[in-house]
Amino acid sequence: MPMEMIMIDSDRIAAMESNSRSVAKAVSYRLLGSMCTALIFLVITGSLKLSLGAGAIDIVVKIAAYFVHERIWNLIPYGRERGTTAPEYEI
Repeated sequence: MPMEMIMIDSDRIAAMESNSRSVAKAVSYRLLGSMCTALIFLVITGSLKLSLGAGAIDIVVKIAAYFVHERIWNLIPYGRERGTTAPEYEI
């Protein structure tokens, strides 16, 4: 594959990232992860009520953790091309 085809336009990506995009990514990822957590909890405990509670708590805590994690990594220059900076965001 030619190098031009795999180059990423960092300005375009920076423009695409927003708080709402990070929230949407966090929610979709957590729904999948929390369904897995609830299913595992159901298998272990046999209690639907406990598994749904564990899944609900898992969603809330881990969405917040993911959002903060994304925002922190936007401030870290590691792995970025030189001369690029993190986009400015408001939390």
